[in-house]
Amino acid sequence: MDQQTILVIGLGVLSFAALAFVLLAPSEKDRANKRLSSIDSGRGGRAAKVGGATADASQKERRKKLNQALANVEDKAKENKKKKRRSLRDRLDQAALPISEKQFYITSLIVCLIFIMIGLITGQKPLIIGLMGLVGGLGAPNWFVGHYTKRRQKKFEEEFSNAIDVIVRGVKSGLPVNECLKIIANEAPKPVNEEFYLLTEGIRIGLSLEQALQRMYDRMPLQEVNFFMIVLVIQQKTGGNLAEALSNLSTVLRQRKQMVGKVQALSAEAKASAMIIGALPFLVMGAVRLSAPDYLTPLFVTKTGNFILLGAGMWMGTGIMVMKKMMQIKV
Repeated sequence: MDQQTILVIGLGVLSFAALAFVLLAPSEKDRANKRLSSIDSGRGGRAAKVGGATADASQKERRKKLNQALANVEDKAKENKKKKRRSLRDRLDQAALPISEKQFYITSLIVCLIFIMIGLITGQKPLIIGLMGLVGGLGAPNWFVGHYTKRRQKKFEEEFSNAIDVIVRGVKSGLPVNECLKIIANEAPKPVNEEFYLLTEGIRIGLSLEQALQRMYDRMPLQEVNFFMIVLVIQQKTGGNLAEALSNLSTVLRQRKQMVGKVQALSAEAKASAMIIGALPFLVMGAVRLSAPDYLTPLFVTKTGNFILLGAGMWMGTGIMVMKKMMQIKV
Protein backbone atom coordinates (compact mmCIF):
# COMPACT_ATOMS: atom_id res chain seq x y z
CA MET A 1 0.00 0.00 0.00
CA ASP A 2 1.57 3.22 -1.15
CA GLN A 3 1.66 6.51 0.72
CA GLN A 4 -1.15 8.09 -1.33
CA THR A 5 -3.59 5.28 -0.46
CA ILE A 6 -2.81 5.60 3.28
CA LEU A 7 -3.44 9.34 3.11
CA VAL A 8 -6.84 8.83 1.42
CA ILE A 9 -7.85 6.26 4.06
CA GLY A 10 -6.79 8.58 6.91
CA LEU A 11 -8.73 11.49 5.47
CA GLY A 12 -11.82 9.24 5.17
CA VAL A 13 -11.54 8.14 8.80
CA LEU A 14 -11.13 11.74 9.97
CA SER A 15 -14.13 12.84 7.88
CA PHE A 16 -16.28 10.05 9.35
CA ALA A 17 -15.20 10.93 12.89
CA ALA A 18 -16.00 14.62 12.31
CA LEU A 19 -19.44 13.75 10.93
CA ALA A 20 -20.18 11.47 13.91
CA PHE A 21 -19.09 14.21 16.34
CA VAL A 22 -21.37 16.75 14.68
CA LEU A 23 -24.37 14.43 14.73
CA LEU A 24 -23.90 13.01 18.22
CA ALA A 25 -22.60 16.04 20.11
CA PRO A 26 -25.24 17.80 22.36
CA SER A 27 -26.46 21.12 21.15
CA GLU A 28 -26.56 24.36 23.14
CA LYS A 29 -30.28 23.87 23.75
CA ASP A 30 -29.66 20.42 25.24
CA ARG A 31 -26.92 21.83 27.44
CA ALA A 32 -29.28 24.59 28.66
CA ASN A 33 -32.03 22.11 29.40
CA LYS A 34 -29.58 19.96 31.33
CA ARG A 35 -28.42 22.92 33.37
CA LEU A 36 -32.03 23.92 34.13
CA SER A 37 -32.93 20.38 35.21
CA SER A 38 -29.92 20.25 37.51
CA ILE A 39 -30.88 23.62 38.99
CA ASP A 40 -34.49 22.53 39.45
CA SER A 41 -33.44 19.30 41.11
CA GLY A 42 -31.24 21.25 43.49
CA ARG A 43 -34.06 23.63 44.27
CA GLY A 44 -36.41 20.68 44.75
CA GLY A 45 -34.06 19.09 47.26
CA ARG A 46 -33.73 22.33 49.13
CA ALA A 47 -37.53 22.82 48.96
CA ALA A 48 -38.05 19.31 50.32
CA LYS A 49 -35.69 20.07 53.18
CA VAL A 50 -37.42 23.38 53.83
CA GLY A 51 -40.85 21.69 53.65
CA GLY A 52 -39.76 19.01 56.08
CA ALA A 53 -38.42 21.62 58.46
CA THR A 54 -41.67 23.58 58.17
CA ALA A 55 -43.72 20.47 58.90
CA ASP A 56 -41.61 19.72 61.97
CA ALA A 57 -41.96 23.29 63.15
CA SER A 58 -45.74 23.26 62.68
CA GLN A 59 -45.99 19.95 64.52
CA LYS A 60 -43.95 21.32 67.41
CA GLU A 61 -46.09 24.45 67.48
CA ARG A 62 -49.27 22.35 67.51
CA ARG A 63 -47.89 20.20 70.34
CA LYS A 64 -46.99 23.35 72.25
CA LYS A 65 -50.51 24.75 71.85
CA LEU A 66 -51.98 21.43 72.91
CA ASN A 67 -49.88 21.32 76.08
CA GLN A 68 -50.78 24.93 76.84
CA ALA A 69 -54.49 24.26 76.35
CA LEU A 70 -54.35 21.20 78.61
CA ALA A 71 -52.49 23.21 81.26
CA ASN A 72 -55.16 25.92 81.15
CA VAL A 73 -57.92 23.35 81.49
CA GLU A 74 -56.18 21.71 84.45
CA ASP A 75 -55.71 25.09 86.14
CA LYS A 76 -59.40 25.89 85.76
CA ALA A 77 -60.32 22.46 87.09
CA LYS A 78 -58.19 23.12 90.17
CA GLU A 79 -59.88 26.49 90.64
CA ASN A 80 -63.28 24.83 90.43
CA LYS A 81 -62.25 22.28 93.06
CA LYS A 82 -61.10 25.07 95.36
CA LYS A 83 -64.41 26.83 94.76
CA LYS A 84 -66.32 23.72 95.75
CA ARG A 85 -68.78 25.52 98.04
CA ARG A 86 -71.17 27.27 95.70
CA SER A 87 -73.41 30.18 96.49
CA LEU A 88 -77.17 29.93 96.80
CA ARG A 89 -77.59 31.61 93.40
CA ASP A 90 -75.39 28.95 91.77
CA ARG A 91 -77.33 26.12 93.37
CA LEU A 92 -80.64 27.60 92.27
CA ASP A 93 -79.28 27.94 88.72
CA GLN A 94 -78.16 24.31 88.75
CA ALA A 95 -81.64 23.24 89.82
CA ALA A 96 -83.19 25.63 87.24
CA LEU A 97 -85.63 26.93 89.85
CA PRO A 98 -87.25 30.21 88.73
CA ILE A 99 -86.98 31.87 92.15
CA SER A 100 -84.70 34.52 93.60
CA GLU A 101 -82.58 34.24 96.73
CA LYS A 102 -85.05 36.42 98.64
CA GLN A 103 -87.94 34.14 97.70
CA PHE A 104 -85.93 31.10 98.82
CA TYR A 105 -85.28 32.62 102.25
CA ILE A 106 -88.93 33.59 102.63
CA THR A 107 -90.00 30.05 101.70
CA SER A 108 -87.51 28.61 104.21
CA LEU A 109 -88.92 30.83 106.95
CA ILE A 110 -92.49 29.74 106.14
CA VAL A 111 -91.51 26.05 106.24
CA CYS A 112 -89.71 26.63 109.55
CA LEU A 113 -92.84 28.18 111.07
CA ILE A 114 -94.99 25.31 109.78
CA PHE A 115 -92.71 22.75 111.44
CA ILE A 116 -92.75 24.72 114.70
CA MET A 117 -96.56 24.89 114.63
CA ILE A 118 -96.71 21.12 114.13
CA GLY A 119 -94.47 20.67 117.17
CA LEU A 120 -96.63 22.98 119.29
CA ILE A 121 -99.86 21.34 118.20
CA THR A 122 -98.55 17.84 119.00
CA GLY A 123 -97.28 19.02 122.43
CA GLN A 124 -93.59 18.33 121.94
CA LYS A 125 -90.80 19.44 124.26
CA PRO A 126 -89.08 22.81 123.52
CA LEU A 127 -85.90 20.97 122.43
CA ILE A 128 -87.85 18.86 119.95
CA ILE A 129 -89.70 21.93 118.69
CA GLY A 130 -86.39 23.75 118.16
CA LEU A 131 -84.98 20.79 116.24
CA MET A 132 -88.11 20.63 114.11
CA GLY A 133 -87.79 24.34 113.30
CA LEU A 134 -84.14 23.84 112.38
CA VAL A 135 -85.01 20.96 110.09
CA GLY A 136 -87.86 22.92 108.51
CA GLY A 137 -85.85 26.13 108.00
CA LEU A 138 -82.52 24.71 106.83
CA GLY A 139 -82.84 21.02 106.08
CA ALA A 140 -86.03 20.69 104.04
CA PRO A 141 -85.50 23.59 101.54
CA ASN A 142 -81.85 22.69 100.89
CA TRP A 143 -82.76 19.03 100.53
CA PHE A 144 -85.41 19.98 97.96
CA VAL A 145 -82.92 22.04 95.94
CA GLY A 146 -80.31 19.26 96.05
CA HIS A 147 -82.87 16.61 95.08
CA TYR A 148 -84.13 18.67 92.14
CA THR A 149 -80.55 19.36 91.02
CA LYS A 150 -79.59 15.67 91.04
CA ARG A 151 -82.77 14.72 89.16
CA ARG A 152 -82.04 17.35 86.52
CA GLN A 153 -78.42 16.23 86.18
CA LYS A 154 -79.52 12.62 85.75
CA LYS A 155 -81.86 13.59 82.91
CA PHE A 156 -79.03 15.59 81.31
CA GLU A 157 -76.65 12.62 81.47
CA GLU A 158 -79.17 10.35 79.76
CA GLU A 159 -79.49 12.61 76.69
CA PHE A 160 -76.06 14.22 76.50
CA SER A 161 -74.41 11.46 74.44
CA ASN A 162 -77.23 11.73 71.87
CA ALA A 163 -76.60 15.48 71.63
CA ILE A 164 -72.91 14.81 70.94
CA ASP A 165 -73.91 12.41 68.16
CA VAL A 166 -75.95 15.23 66.57
CA ILE A 167 -72.81 17.42 66.56
CA VAL A 168 -70.77 14.58 65.03
CA ARG A 169 -73.25 14.04 62.20
CA GLY A 170 -73.57 17.78 61.59
CA VAL A 171 -69.80 18.30 61.39
CA LYS A 172 -69.42 15.34 59.03
CA SER A 173 -72.10 16.80 56.76
CA GLY A 174 -70.31 20.15 56.60
CA LEU A 175 -72.22 22.25 59.16
CA PRO A 176 -70.28 24.58 61.48
CA VAL A 177 -70.20 23.79 65.18
CA ASN A 178 -72.40 26.77 66.11
CA GLU A 179 -75.18 25.55 63.82
CA CYS A 180 -75.01 22.10 65.39
CA LEU A 181 -75.30 23.65 68.84
CA LYS A 182 -78.38 25.60 67.70
CA ILE A 183 -79.98 22.40 66.40
CA ILE A 184 -79.56 20.79 69.81
CA ALA A 185 -80.92 23.91 71.53
CA ASN A 186 -84.06 23.75 69.38
CA GLU A 187 -84.75 20.02 69.15
CA ALA A 188 -83.16 18.18 72.09
CA PRO A 189 -85.31 17.23 75.12
CA LYS A 190 -85.06 19.05 78.43
CA PRO A 191 -82.78 19.90 80.18
CA VAL A 192 -80.21 19.44 77.38
CA ASN A 193 -81.90 22.00 75.13
CA GLU A 194 -81.99 24.56 77.94
CA GLU A 195 -78.26 24.32 78.60
CA PHE A 196 -77.34 24.43 74.91
CA TYR A 197 -79.67 27.37 74.39
CA LEU A 198 -77.82 29.30 77.10
CA LEU A 199 -74.55 28.20 75.48
CA THR A 200 -75.52 29.52 72.05
CA GLU A 201 -76.90 32.73 73.57
CA GLY A 202 -73.61 33.33 75.36
CA ILE A 203 -71.70 32.92 72.09
CA ARG A 204 -74.18 35.21 70.31
CA ILE A 205 -73.70 38.07 72.79
CA GLY A 206 -69.91 37.98 72.36
CA LEU A 207 -68.52 35.37 74.73
CA SER A 208 -65.79 33.11 73.45
CA LEU A 209 -66.51 29.41 73.09
CA GLU A 210 -64.31 28.63 76.10
CA GLN A 211 -66.10 31.17 78.31
CA ALA A 212 -69.54 29.94 77.24
CA LEU A 213 -68.56 26.33 77.89
CA GLN A 214 -67.16 27.29 81.30
CA ARG A 215 -70.51 28.87 82.22
CA MET A 216 -72.26 25.73 81.03
CA TYR A 217 -70.00 23.65 83.29
CA ASP A 218 -70.78 25.97 86.23
CA ARG A 219 -74.50 25.39 85.69
CA MET A 220 -74.09 21.64 85.09
CA PRO A 221 -70.95 20.48 87.00
CA LEU A 222 -70.65 17.01 85.51
CA GLN A 223 -67.61 15.12 84.28
CA GLU A 224 -69.32 14.62 80.91
CA VAL A 225 -69.63 18.38 80.40
CA ASN A 226 -66.01 18.83 81.47
CA PHE A 227 -64.85 16.30 78.86
CA PHE A 228 -66.97 18.02 76.22
CA MET A 229 -65.45 21.40 77.11
CA ILE A 230 -61.89 20.02 76.94
CA VAL A 231 -62.45 18.49 73.48
CA LEU A 232 -63.93 21.64 71.96
CA VAL A 233 -61.39 24.02 73.52
CA ILE A 234 -58.39 21.94 72.46
CA GLN A 235 -59.77 21.46 68.94
CA GLN A 236 -60.35 25.20 68.61
CA LYS A 237 -56.78 26.03 69.68
CA THR A 238 -54.82 23.22 68.04
CA GLY A 239 -57.06 21.95 65.24
CA GLY A 240 -57.74 18.33 64.37
CA ASN A 241 -60.61 16.06 63.42
CA LEU A 242 -63.47 17.30 65.61
CA ALA A 243 -65.96 14.68 64.40
CA GLU A 244 -63.64 11.81 65.32
CA ALA A 245 -62.83 13.31 68.75
CA LEU A 246 -66.50 13.85 69.60
CA SER A 247 -67.39 10.39 68.33
CA ASN A 248 -64.82 8.87 70.68
CA LEU A 249 -66.17 11.03 73.51
CA SER A 250 -69.71 9.79 72.84
CA THR A 251 -68.49 6.19 72.97
CA VAL A 252 -66.72 6.83 76.27
CA LEU A 253 -69.82 8.44 77.79
CA ARG A 254 -71.99 5.48 76.80
CA GLN A 255 -69.46 3.08 78.32
CA ARG A 256 -69.51 5.13 81.54
CA LYS A 257 -73.31 4.92 81.58
CA GLN A 258 -73.14 1.14 81.15
CA MET A 259 -70.64 0.92 83.99
CA VAL A 260 -72.95 2.93 86.26
CA GLY A 261 -75.80 0.57 85.40
CA LYS A 262 -73.65 -2.46 86.29
CA VAL A 263 -72.68 -0.86 89.61
CA GLN A 264 -76.32 -0.16 90.44
CA ALA A 265 -77.26 -3.74 89.62
CA LEU A 266 -74.46 -5.13 91.78
CA SER A 267 -75.34 -2.83 94.70
CA ALA A 268 -79.10 -3.51 94.58
CA GLU A 269 -78.81 -6.27 97.19
CA ALA A 270 -76.87 -4.02 99.56
CA LYS A 271 -79.46 -1.26 99.14
CA ALA A 272 -82.30 -3.65 99.92
CA SER A 273 -80.47 -4.86 103.03
CA ALA A 274 -79.88 -1.26 104.14
CA MET A 275 -83.56 -0.41 103.71
CA ILE A 276 -84.65 -3.46 105.71
CA ILE A 277 -82.15 -2.79 108.51
CA GLY A 278 -83.14 0.87 108.61
CA ALA A 279 -86.86 0.04 108.82
CA LEU A 280 -86.49 -2.61 111.56
CA PRO A 281 -86.30 -0.18 114.55
CA PHE A 282 -89.49 1.58 113.50
CA LEU A 283 -91.31 -1.68 112.82
CA VAL A 284 -90.28 -3.13 116.18
CA MET A 285 -91.25 0.10 117.96
CA GLY A 286 -94.67 0.05 116.30
CA ALA A 287 -95.24 -3.60 117.23
CA VAL A 288 -94.23 -2.99 120.85
CA ARG A 289 -96.44 0.12 120.97
CA LEU A 290 -99.43 -1.90 119.81
CA SER A 291 -98.83 -4.83 122.17
CA ALA A 292 -97.80 -2.81 125.29
CA PRO A 293 -98.66 0.90 124.91
CA ASP A 294 -97.09 1.97 128.24
CA TYR A 295 -93.79 0.14 127.73
CA LEU A 296 -92.14 2.84 125.54
CA THR A 297 -93.80 5.84 127.21
CA PRO A 298 -90.65 6.86 129.20
CA LEU A 299 -88.77 7.39 125.94
CA PHE A 300 -91.14 10.21 125.02
CA VAL A 301 -92.03 11.82 128.37
CA THR A 302 -88.70 11.84 130.24
CA LYS A 303 -85.57 13.83 129.48
CA THR A 304 -83.39 10.72 129.59
CA GLY A 305 -85.67 8.99 127.10
CA ASN A 306 -85.54 11.99 124.78
CA PHE A 307 -81.75 11.95 124.82
CA ILE A 308 -81.80 8.21 124.12
CA LEU A 309 -84.06 8.78 121.11
CA LEU A 310 -81.87 11.64 119.89
CA GLY A 311 -78.68 9.58 120.19
CA ALA A 312 -80.30 6.59 118.50
CA GLY A 313 -81.47 8.79 115.63
CA MET A 314 -78.01 10.31 115.19
CA TRP A 315 -76.28 6.93 115.19
CA MET A 316 -78.83 5.50 112.79
CA GLY A 317 -78.43 8.48 110.44
CA THR A 318 -74.64 8.09 110.57
CA GLY A 319 -74.92 4.41 109.67
CA ILE A 320 -77.23 5.16 106.75
CA MET A 321 -74.84 7.80 105.41
CA VAL A 322 -71.84 5.45 105.71
CA MET A 323 -73.64 2.64 103.89
CA LYS A 324 -74.75 5.07 101.20
CA LYS A 325 -71.17 6.22 100.64
CA MET A 326 -69.95 2.63 100.50
CA MET A 327 -72.47 1.81 97.77
CA GLN A 328 -71.55 4.83 95.63
CA ILE A 329 -68.79 4.08 93.10
CA LYS A 330 -67.51 6.94 90.99
CA VAL A 331 -66.57 6.02 87.41
